[in-house]
Amino acid sequence: MKRTLPLHIIRTLLSGIALMALLSVSAVAADIPAEVTLFKNVNVFDGKSDKLLMGYDVLVVRNLIKKVAKDIPTSGTYELDVTTGGLKRLDMPQMHDWHAARNVVTIYEDQKTIKKEVTVKVIDGGGRTLMPGLIDAHWHMFNPLTMPDVMTAHLDYIHAKIAVEAEKTLLRGFTTIREPGGNSFGLKRAIDEGILVGPRILPSGPPIAQTSGHFDFTQPWEPPKRLGGQPSRPEAYGMLRVIDGADDALAAARFNLKQGASQLKIAGGGGIASNYDPLDVSELTVEETKAVVAAAENWNTYVAVHIYTARGIKRALQAGVISIEHGHFLDEEGAKLMKEKDAWLCIQPFQEGDPSQLTLSPEKSAKWSETVKGFEHAMDLAVKYDLNLAYGTDFLFDPASNGIQASQLARFDKWLNNAEMLQLITSENARLLELSGPRHPYREGKLGVIAEGAYADLLLVDGNPLDDVSILGDGGKNFPLIMKDGKIYKNLL
Repeated sequence: MKRTLPLHIIRTLLSGIALMALLSVSAVAADIPAEVTLFKNVNVFDGKSDKLLMGYDVLVVRNLIKKVAKDIPTSGTYELDVTTGGLKRLDMPQMHDWHAARNVVTIYEDQKTIKKEVTVKVIDGGGRTLMPGLIDAHWHMFNPLTMPDVMTAHLDYIHAKIAVEAEKTLLRGFTTIREPGGNSFGLKRAIDEGILVGPRILPSGPPIAQTSGHFDFTQPWEPPKRLGGQPSRPEAYGMLRVIDGADDALAAARFNLKQGASQLKIAGGGGIASNYDPLDVSELTVEETKAVVAAAENWNTYVAVHIYTARGIKRALQAGVISIEHGHFLDEEGAKLMKEKDAWLCIQPFQEGDPSQLTLSPEKSAKWSETVKGFEHAMDLAVKYDLNLAYGTDFLFDPASNGIQASQLARFDKWLNNAEMLQLITSENARLLELSGPRHPYREGKLGVIAEGAYADLLLVDGNPLDDVSILGDGGKNFPLIMKDGKIYKNLL
């Protein structure tokens, strides 16, 4: 016996199809922007050059840079690449009582370029510098928190402080950050959806460490989970992951990827802020590290490692890790291996007396001093072997340090000129982020540059950072205008 749908249900379905088609037409029409933003009379640092483009204009359409040229007209007709569509009648075949399905209206889309007269929002830069938004390649979402906050505060308090700090980060000029260790998936989503204000985030998810390692925040008498113990409070709410064994490592890596990690992060050795491990120790077995690397490679992305020691750097590189976070005790052999592997060094220019050091116990402060001594030698090797270099702050459990997020860039002046330092915090950091491949969440345009087709993540700067990179610091006070994704978040002009 042949079954047919009741006629009233068929009509309802067809009405819905026709409505969706008309809505599709409306959505396509709405895709054409009503206005664009035009920066006039600016000197452009494009993220890659060692000179400014003097007296240029930059045209922004929606969230992308459309044109970089001189004397762009303040009004007129611009060619906009949009998807347009026309209605097409689709005659469906006779099928029993489905005769009502004849002549259904559906959408037929055809990609083409159209011209539309647009209203231009003109911003006179007054001869200021226009440059790409800053990128912090090693930013922790929990730095507005102290260690007591992390261990005892209510989660809504923790989340509130993180949300406020995300907005402050953007207003310091950092339009993109890589978060190598935390649980920033929800924060990223809220920012991307416009619920909160903050930078673009490339999250790693909870960093993966071992019992007794860099991210073990259990009490000394508490056994590991494999011996019947419970996770620490930070692990319980997803800030980190403590593992023992390759199977644990693989599960932790896959869980991070499942949640949307752009890349993965492991702890391969001792740390300054950690409770149990001296700086000289190596952590995670080769098998555990390879398990995380295998998971990342299967998802076409990469692994970053927290490590200071020369031995740990070489172990990680041989296991397939590609980004060395810190690396202050790099040696000649390790630098050669980094060059051979085309790896990256994301190092921090720590100095004695930094705010973060002042909050540490005497024992941890001594660790800080050790890394300070290693910084210059590591940078000597990085320049000697022309290593891929990235800039990341790594402020941790020290709210007072947040305001100097860009101020430390000038500490590279012994090895890099001003143009190279500016490239480091823009286009070079963007190159590191590209290692995430298809897991990179922002693929519509390029980051870290001012060029046609790049994201409209832009800073208007009082002064010329090619003459003095320190003007990027001071909490962003020298940025009268900040734009991210084509939207202005600060405008003091």
